[in-house]
Amino acid sequence: MEIHEFFFNLMVMLLTARVLAELAVRMRSPAVIGELLAGVLLGPSLLGWIEPVEAIRLLAEIGIILLLFEVGLETDVMRLVRTGARSVVVALGGFVLPFLFGYGVARWLFGLELLPSLFIGGTLTATSIGITVRVLTDLGRHRAEEGQVVLGAAVLDDVLGVVLLALLYEFSTGGGVSFANAGKVLVFVGAFFVIAPVAAKLMAVIIQRFEATTQIPGLIPTAIVSLVLFFAWLAHAVGAPELLGGFAAGLALSRRFFLPFGIAVRAESGFAERIEQQMRPIVHLFTPIFFVMVGLSLNLRVIDWGSPFIWAFSLSLLAVAILGKMAAAFVIGVPMAARWAVGMAMVPRGEVGLIFAELGRTSGILDAQLYAGMVIVIALTTLLPPFALKWFYGSRFARGLVSA
Repeated sequence: MEIHEFFFNLMVMLLTARVLAELAVRMRSPAVIGELLAGVLLGPSLLGWIEPVEAIRLLAEIGIILLLFEVGLETDVMRLVRTGARSVVVALGGFVLPFLFGYGVARWLFGLELLPSLFIGGTLTATSIGITVRVLTDLGRHRAEEGQVVLGAAVLDDVLGVVLLALLYEFSTGGGVSFANAGKVLVFVGAFFVIAPVAAKLMAVIIQRFEATTQIPGLIPTAIVSLVLFFAWLAHAVGAPELLGGFAAGLALSRRFFLPFGIAVRAESGFAERIEQQMRPIVHLFTPIFFVMVGLSLNLRVIDWGSPFIWAFSLSLLAVAILGKMAAAFVIGVPMAARWAVGMAMVPRGEVGLIFAELGRTSGILDAQLYAGMVIVIALTTLLPPFALKWFYGSRFARGLVSA
């Protein structure tokens, strides 16, 4: 792509996302719906004007990393800790059940081979933390109890997804699985979450001191974006998803964060507020690119809509994809309305599901029909939950939950 074409496409993406997000909000729907639909409209599914080229993918990655940074910055760490056990239950249940259900449907109901069945089950384990967090934020529920449960579960789900993806990739290329490599990833991720917040707090002290003496404006955005990008690189280096680096940086700089063992390097609340104020425009510039990118990645034209197999296959998997995520939320000790909210918020597959499906397609494990069926499931589980959550929080059933 020529550079001037890229600039024009980026302009079209940003303006279309903004216009459709405004329309979605005016129709009392989450803004993310408009941004996702902008990608579907501009991409291969409808108009075919813009392709998800590598440069757009890179900007989208920056967008999701900065979004997770903002979420981490606003997260109450103590509340996140208190929901830890429930988040683990939701994450493990929402990971294991869809995998088993998806594998079972593919293997025994449709008679597929072992490897395609494993990839289909793996695709259904995904939860798009970006879409989940954005919907809850648009609805003002990301700081509520169910929002914290979902946030913790989605972060853990992402880590488990990376481990599973690595195992399936090894299995598809070498015919075997190295559990030692998976164990290393988990150890490195754990070490990252212990070390990263401490490092971020210390860097925050340095940034504060330079801010008091600098003569040039813009120190905070430059330093914080650099910190977030460094943490994203570090997360990848230890085998974790890059977006977890952004979340860890935001969590560490949060006003509600404390270091373990009583060793506190507390940033003044005014400094944390300045970070939020100066970073917000940057976050809101890049974040829509990510959601447009998710829409661009869905090519609904590859689907043979008249095929009985496609409908039977995709609808069966859609049922188990929703059931597997919902079921995990009904065993935790929160009010019934909160269980429904947690279950629905864990359903979106988004870009994470697409990564699994695309790996299966490019490696020759999923043929055109199976890949098309997976795209239907990913599209529906991505686009429907925001509408469902919006309706749910406006219903009588959730009224007590919202007022609490």
